Amino acid sequence: MNYKELIKYIDKEDFLNHKVNLHIHSTYSDGKAEFKDLENQALLNKKYKLFSITDHNTIQGYIDNPDTIAIPGVEFDVWYKYIFLHLLAYGIDINNTQMQQFYSKDKRGTEMDIVRFFAKRNIKDLINAIHDAGGIAVLAHPCCCWALNLEEFIKDLVELGLDGIEVYYPYPRWRKYIKFSCPEDIEKIADKYNLIKTGGTDCHELNL
Repeated sequence: MNYKELIKYIDKEDFLNHKVNLHIHSTYSDGKAEFKDLENQALLNKKYKLFSITDHNTIQGYIDNPDTIAIPGVEFDVWYKYIFLHLLAYGIDINNTQMQQFYSKDKRGTEMDIVRFFAKRNIKDLINAIHDAGGIAVLAHPCCCWALNLEEFIKDLVELGLDGIEVYYPYPRWRKYIKFSCPEDIEKIADKYNLIKTGGTDCHELNL
């Protein structure tokens, strides 16, 4: 399936009305709910048209649940220059060997903030591997990036191969207080650089 085209043409209202959720965490990383339980909740009464479970630095949930209808997704911890960011990968081949070097080797690398913060992934190599695995690379919750000039930061990422930005996002927990830009600015930047716009709740709880 061409996930890039599928995600590219998701209607904005589907994100805003919570019909699509492309940012969910399970117990395979730091979420509270089991992968299968999240899928069952997503399917209950057709809650979501589309959804993705995007655990930190691991694809193990998809390997253990090969029959899932969730869009394959991962959220990687990575640095670019002086900025720590989260890079979402969607639609990757979960059996792609090039991607193996970027996954965490143990549970600490999927759920412990201090371990994840010191990740040593090369972002250019990571984006190239995501593309080679048939996926797209999307900047997660961009308003939380500690960039002095967010547009210049995103422009640099576009030059490295960035495909999209997470635009439709509720900024829960501490993120609602710590923001370095506003969501309206992000949407304008996405339009300017012709980036795919995605969205999700970044759910870590038992219930979607």
